[in-house]
Amino acid sequence: MEIGVHFFIIALFVYIGIVLGAFLLQEHFLFHPEKLHSSFKFKYPLPFEEVVIPGDKNSIIDALHFKVDGATKVVFYFKGNTRSIKGWGKFAKDFTSKGYNFFMIDYPGFGKSTGKRNEELIYKNAQIAYDYLKKSYSEENIIIYGRSLGAAFATCIAANNNPNMLILDSPYVSMQRLAQYYTRILPLKYILKYKMPLYDFACQAKVPIHILHGDKDWIIPYRYSLELLSIDPQRINLYTIKGGSHNNLPKFEQYHLFLNEILHTSDQIKQDKK
Repeated sequence: MEIGVHFFIIALFVYIGIVLGAFLLQEHFLFHPEKLHSSFKFKYPLPFEEVVIPGDKNSIIDALHFKVDGATKVVFYFKGNTRSIKGWGKFAKDFTSKGYNFFMIDYPGFGKSTGKRNEELIYKNAQIAYDYLKKSYSEENIIIYGRSLGAAFATCIAANNNPNMLILDSPYVSMQRLAQYYTRILPLKYILKYKMPLYDFACQAKVPIHILHGDKDWIIPYRYSLELLSIDPQRINLYTIKGGSHNNLPKFEQYHLFLNEILHTSDQIKQDKK
């Protein structure tokens, strides 16, 4: 009996240690930022400008704005959880080549963006950046694109505003559900600092939603996009990239064909709103 009690006590302390470690280290698991010195100079073969926007709580939002001659629409791209906009800027060509301007921000603590990172600050700074775009574009000419981790932030902005459409690339349902996919032994409901309730935001949004997801994605399972589709199949469309995993969708011709089809519908949406 004593051996069993001792074993239970040891196991309990080990479990408490795991829970405490997960609580304290979750930022390190969730975000992998690349920080850039304030003097760093971005270089791309496409025309662009760096934009510095005052954020909430004295933070700074660093952004890149790629422009195409004659373009009237812009894609506001919310990137994933790694690196900075320095590396993600390469995706601008997927949209500028199709005649769209391209705008991207770094989250607090990424690149040159500053501020004590938390979920609320990310949402607030995303809205501030959206309001910045509204000075140059009507909302019917703004397309929101959320990739991986950035999908929740993108969907929140789409839910609280009236852009032309929302495009989600490899999205999840919520951070809690995604974390449960990796571990079921932790009381995630109580220890997660980041909720990211993408499903709830998608329910609140009134704009058309287009989802791109690879059916071989083991990082964020494809079935999450099926759940999002079930919210409203009349307003939400799912485009399945056969054989696509989490980090290689732009390498598939099917991705670009689908993206062309989605972006083409933005013209019809604009006409319908008039």
